[in-house]
Amino acid sequence: MYSAKEKQKEQKREDDKKIVVGIGEVVWDIFPDGAYMGGAPANFVYYAQLHGFQSYLVSRVGDDELGRETIKRFSSHQLPTDYIQVDRIHPTGTVKVRLDANKVPTFTIEENAAWDFLERNESLQQLAKKAEAICFGSLAFRSVVTGETINCFLDQASPDCLLVLDINLRAPFFSPELIKKLLEKADVLKLNEGELDIIAGYFYPDLKEELPLCRRLIQDYQLALVALTKGEKGSWLVTSKQESYHPAFPVTVVDTVGAGDAFTSVLVAGLLKGQSLEEINKQANWVASRVCAEKGAWVEL
Repeated sequence: MYSAKEKQKEQKREDDKKIVVGIGEVVWDIFPDGAYMGGAPANFVYYAQLHGFQSYLVSRVGDDELGRETIKRFSSHQLPTDYIQVDRIHPTGTVKVRLDANKVPTFTIEENAAWDFLERNESLQQLAKKAEAICFGSLAFRSVVTGETINCFLDQASPDCLLVLDINLRAPFFSPELIKKLLEKADVLKLNEGELDIIAGYFYPDLKEELPLCRRLIQDYQLALVALTKGEKGSWLVTSKQESYHPAFPVTVVDTVGAGDAFTSVLVAGLLKGQSLEEINKQANWVASRVCAEKGAWVEL
């Protein structure tokens, strides 16, 4: 049993933790063998807490079995549910997942889900002002309602808050106009090879090499860093002054769902802790490999 003084110390440690936020979709990934909780912001928040941060998901679930299970799952991992709204009309989001021969997923994302109707309120404004880092992506902007809420949330963040765009392009829910607007908001961009190809096709058709493309994005959008993940080929971290490459760790892949989101969490943790690019890149690849070795997006580290 904790004494009153020990409880106060524990509470102070919790209060002193840096706050990070993932905002956008929370979904259940429907595999042939069952349902697993996911959604890039939710995955990010799960792993950010494992790295010692006070992590909040801002999202919305339905008043249904999957919605209640979402709240239960977050609570069981000691993740706050204060900013997970409950929608009385729309269902909790689901995504049908199919894996190819290399265990790489393709997604069929159900529309008009609860997270498409994320509402603005005063409590969200207060959370935004306290956040040290906010992770957001493109998918949640498929909805005008949620897109406006996220824009408002980002606008309320302090000037020192790290705004991280884990772009997660999912056809058909993106456009050149949306990508440009999101890049203009971001301090850090995280993307994979396929997403870099899409952006290059839109804006830099004459640039073919990865590193010059990353540097051009840094220059044109005043980004602090671009993180390019390359699956089994590792990853690049690129700033205006330096770059770091790290190979992937060898692993027997079960599925890759959530690996990129786990990578992003390590990236954010490392940047907030002032770690070197080499340290961040090594740790991020290691954590991503652990996720790939197990089923579903949330694994124990």
